[in-house]
Parts: sequence; structure tokens; C-alpha cells
Amino acid sequence: MSRAFVKEDSGFVPPGLFGLPDRDDPRFDAAAARALIEAARDANTASAEAATGYRWGEPRLHRHVRKLLQAAEGLPEEEQDRRYIRVAKRFLGT
Repeated sequence: MSRAFVKEDSGFVPPGLFGLPDRDDPRFDAAAARALIEAARDANTASAEAATGYRWGEPRLHRHVRKLLQAAEGLPEEEQDRRYIRVAKRFLGT
């Protein structure tokens, strides 16, 4: 069998592109929170964790996730992304 079809589990997850500012940028935590929620919505949490350096549910990001959740729930019903709202609530443990 070709090596192209052999899955090797090295434990490495590529970070992906999340449009994150530099770590020392004051906007980094808010962008990291958004990246984690969006990645979880798309079933790609591990990649966002690798890119941000934060683990799922990181308490330091809770205030940013609460703002994202509030904005998502504030949209008209037909524009709401229900999966996004669910994963944001799961991040917060609610």
C-alpha cells in the first residue's frame, strides 16, 4: 500500500490559519476565543488549540466567549448560528 494512504499518528496538529494577531497584541485573547469557538463549530478544535496555545474551556477566555455568545444570541432568529451558540455555551460550561 502506498504511504500516502497510511495514517501515521505523530500527535502533531497543524495550527491552521485563524488570522490571529501577535501574542503580545492586546487583541490576541479575543481573537483566540473566536478562533476556538469557530473551530469547534467546524469540528476542528485541536487545530485552534495548536494555533492559539489555549486549551478548550480556558478560563482566561471566558469573558471574550461571553461577548461572542451575547452577540450571536442577539441576532435575529433566522440569522443565528445554532451550532456556534451551542459550542460557545459548552466552552463556558453552561
